[in-house]
Amino acid sequence: MENETPTGRAHPWRGLVGVSVLACAIVAALITTDIARSSAPASAIQAALGGQQLRIMAPANPGGGWDQTSRALQVALGDIAGRSEVYNVGGAGGTPGLAQFVQHEGDASQLMTTGAIMVGAIITNDSPFSLGDTTLLARLTTEYLVVVVPASSEIMSLADLTELMESDVAAQSISGGSAGGVEQILAGMYAQAIGADPAEVSYVAHSGGGEALTTLLSARSTAGISGISEIAPYIADGSVRALAVSSPGRVPTLPDVPTFIEQDVAIELQNWRGIVAPPGISEADRKALVDLLTEMHGTDQWQEIVATRGWGDEFLTGDEFDEFVRVQEQDIRGVLEDIGLVS
Repeated sequence: MENETPTGRAHPWRGLVGVSVLACAIVAALITTDIARSSAPASAIQAALGGQQLRIMAPANPGGGWDQTSRALQVALGDIAGRSEVYNVGGAGGTPGLAQFVQHEGDASQLMTTGAIMVGAIITNDSPFSLGDTTLLARLTTEYLVVVVPASSEIMSLADLTELMESDVAAQSISGGSAGGVEQILAGMYAQAIGADPAEVSYVAHSGGGEALTTLLSARSTAGISGISEIAPYIADGSVRALAVSSPGRVPTLPDVPTFIEQDVAIELQNWRGIVAPPGISEADRKALVDLLTEMHGTDQWQEIVATRGWGDEFLTGDEFDEFVRVQEQDIRGVLEDIGLVS
């Protein structure tokens, strides 16, 4: 029998030593495996960055949804990828930023926030560049839109606004983000749904959510359309009055705001935001960036940001994201044609 003393009796501690040695070996192996697993993505992303820190373009002025998303991304990536920089390139639904971004061909240290607004702006502005000229990485979030009026407005409900638009749609200006973006699409859909001519909607476009809010609060527009995360603080502090949200049901962050559908206006519309890299990066670098975003998506910090902002968690990568963008381009063009914004 193994581990016996010369007297034939098992030593009282010799077997325990063997077990302890084995246990230590197993623990060491597990630790080594965990280190290998955790360092593999880190080494891959460092190789992709080539010694550079991440730079994240928000292709809009400060204060809007792309800016918020870019800075949330910067925070959530901090413990994984180290320091990063966010910078803004505003104007025309992100198309100037897109034109600048594609010049970083092959540089995996550059990222850009994008989304449905850019898809619409590319179409309406007849941009020479599209999302097909970037490397698609991930869809991060979705968000519904809210129609609001200044707190001082005599418009108390969506029915009041509808009555004004039915009588003279062109006289009721609506402020929002860039031309061709989801805010203008929603304005056109609203007009169409109530029997007004969407081509006559007086839409006041802005390069960022902050500028649109300034126009609304100064009473230079009748109403405004914004994403939930941008406008929710101003609803909460009483600066604006929310009339309707573009979701199929009430959203947890705005439980007192009725939907369009509740108010007999058959509209549902959702914005989305994602991340792209420049064209021409290697497949290894693309995988490293997707793995980085996937790891970030799983962190408590990112999940808390999403919940606090009222964003929908709609993470999507790979071929599914590529197909989603392709379908979005077709669908948004169809809606823009339907409401008369493009021919």
